[in-house]
Amino acid sequence: MKSVKSVILVPRRIFMVNYVNGFVKQYTTAPSTVARENGHQKTGHNESTLTSTENEADSPISAYKKRIALGQLQQDDYQMSVVERLQSLYDKLDNYEPPSTTVNWLAKTFGFSSKNETDKPKGLYLHGHVGTGKTMLMDMFYQHCKVKRRQRVHFHKFMLDVHKRVHTLKQSVPRQYNVRKTQSFDPIPPVAKEISLEAWLLCFDEFQVTDIADAVILKKLFTELFKCGVVVVATSNRAPDDLYKNGLQRGNFVPFIGELKKHCEVVSLNSGVDYRMNTLPAEGRIYFLTGDGKCEEKIDEVFQALIAEQEEQVIESRVLDILGRMLILPETCGTILKTDFDSMCKQARGAIDYLEISKEFDTVILENIPKMTLFNKTEARRFITLVDTFYDNKVRLVCSAAAKPKELFSAGNLSQKNFDDNRNLMDDLGIQEKSDLATASIFTGEEELFAFERTVSRLTEMQTEEYWNLRNSKIS
Repeated sequence: MKSVKSVILVPRRIFMVNYVNGFVKQYTTAPSTVARENGHQKTGHNESTLTSTENEADSPISAYKKRIALGQLQQDDYQMSVVERLQSLYDKLDNYEPPSTTVNWLAKTFGFSSKNETDKPKGLYLHGHVGTGKTMLMDMFYQHCKVKRRQRVHFHKFMLDVHKRVHTLKQSVPRQYNVRKTQSFDPIPPVAKEISLEAWLLCFDEFQVTDIADAVILKKLFTELFKCGVVVVATSNRAPDDLYKNGLQRGNFVPFIGELKKHCEVVSLNSGVDYRMNTLPAEGRIYFLTGDGKCEEKIDEVFQALIAEQEEQVIESRVLDILGRMLILPETCGTILKTDFDSMCKQARGAIDYLEISKEFDTVILENIPKMTLFNKTEARRFITLVDTFYDNKVRLVCSAAAKPKELFSAGNLSQKNFDDNRNLMDDLGIQEKSDLATASIFTGEEELFAFERTVSRLTEMQTEEYWNLRNSKIS
């Protein structure tokens, strides 16, 4: 049995951990000089930290080969072919700037095209099964790309920001009336322009569309972004043609797919290997089964070890102000949050709640995760969003659950209440029971079943020593 001692840095302390087969076996803590000097440092989430083996002078392909040479990555010809595509885009984006508004106006007026406009490279849309390395490759590209204004963001978080900008803009513009009708104000073009001034390259992780509010505005939003010269690189579990599959009013969304393909080269990354699952050791100490009689005792031991020597920090409740709404967290200590599934997923929570938690806490203990079926698809959807948000922000997650990750969610059978709820929703939307719209994913839970594959893979990776150390590199 392999035993490794590792040092985990969290704000205000050094956390000594003895790993056996990659999992936490023993906890000791000591004050951290670095942590004390830095204070409660919040980390940025737009750009991943470079590994110690890379530097800004590397290109994506040289950085990839270097990681293989050091044994950090396995040789994978399929991945290498994708890296070569990323390298080609990296070369084309050297010193890239989108054409200015003045140049665009002159081009339209006098019928010529600027060099920047005609040479604007197509972005990349990487899709494939979970754990194939899509996010890792995109982050490697992003780390070394020389575009001056760039942003790397989870797609769900990006769309949340877009809706907030739209709301703010609408509030600031008074309605204009004429004698005959109300003049509607379209906030999408100015919002897209504002985003294009902040980022010339947008790298999206987990490009997925499940919300009809997103589906309705995507074509107009991205048409405007592309018009402003924004280059897009994205990862997704779905091919473009499968986005928003069986979604309500999908006909309004389909034109966006053509716009996406026009401006992004579509690349599949289905090598058939889930590298996250390959890194999972045989036994873990941060994912506990509630069927174990000592589960609560073990969770409490982890909590006590994590909060040890917090330098005047005490266990207390905290309240987060989220857009004027108070989120009460009864049990916290410094950067540690202890909570349960009911509080996080049965209550009316959303991505913005989990995002704010990610900013305030580097470790979350989540207790009593149940098995879920279509009967619990609302809670399942929130749990998927929680895991995605925590994973994207490198939050450490300690869990107690009714089953192993791959057994947490299944289709099951619809209860009478669930069936009645679906019928009521169909009636409200004017959908006939035997029509094609009745098979939309909102009624069948297909999207949740698909997304949970990613959740299982991420929960698996989040149990590894490598994942726990990711947050350290951001802080140190």
